[in-house]
Amino acid sequence: MASGLVLNHELSKLFNQLWDADLNRLGPGRDYAISLQGKADFVPQGIHKAPDHASQALFLWVNEGRLQSTKTFAGVAENVTLEEEAENNRFLDAILETEVMKLAHQYLVRKNLSKPSQRDFKAQLYSIWFQLYTRDGRQGPDSCGFEHVFVGETRRGQEILGFHNWVQFYLQEKRGNIDYKGYVARQHKSRPDEDDQVLNLQFSWKGLVKPVGSTFLGVSPEFEFALFTIVFLQSQEKVTRVLVGIEEYELQIVVYRHGHHIGSAYPKLVSSNNEALY
Repeated sequence: MASGLVLNHELSKLFNQLWDADLNRLGPGRDYAISLQGKADFVPQGIHKAPDHASQALFLWVNEGRLQSTKTFAGVAENVTLEEEAENNRFLDAILETEVMKLAHQYLVRKNLSKPSQRDFKAQLYSIWFQLYTRDGRQGPDSCGFEHVFVGETRRGQEILGFHNWVQFYLQEKRGNIDYKGYVARQHKSRPDEDDQVLNLQFSWKGLVKPVGSTFLGVSPEFEFALFTIVFLQSQEKVTRVLVGIEEYELQIVVYRHGHHIGSAYPKLVSSNNEALY
């Protein structure tokens, strides 16, 4: 088990239901393909260069028709700054129509963590994800959970913050703004599999290196919203780590709290049935 955490069976069951309900999820080999290439070197946070163990892009191709025709993906792809309240509301309306978010809402209502009305739930999600706040060392409210997790930020031009969404990674890579450096291997574990839908990776963006970024691959925005919101609302801790089993993956879902808002959220792959364990 990871870091002394015990597998949370209740959330594992729920998250597998959400996984099965995620009809908008893109499948490896069917809707996209990646090229893992080499294993990235260990580098510290805050550096501007790292050895490149991947001469090609991470994404070989993605079915852009699916991205453009699925309202929730289109919301993530189009709204890179997300300072428009109308855009934020359209995005929330789109995810709230999905079975994934309906199941998440039902669970949160049963746990008395959300109100039954969809209007109240939408307002709660808006506050958690889109309400602007001030990050450490900055002037004025200029950050929100969505921008941090789904779009990415930089701090004082010294380090990359957040950036855990695969759609933004693909779009930024396609525009030449991201240089994928290689996969990040876990201790005593073999190479990941190119069908894996959770990946630890290293990349550079805006002249900075992200030593270890972790992301789901192919999943819909509503799936990530549901997981991270549920973990966020179940705990008042500054940092919450929940160990869950989803499909063949054993994951930590890590959520950082910034007052009443999400500060950061990402999956951390612990193990997968696709690999040999040593």
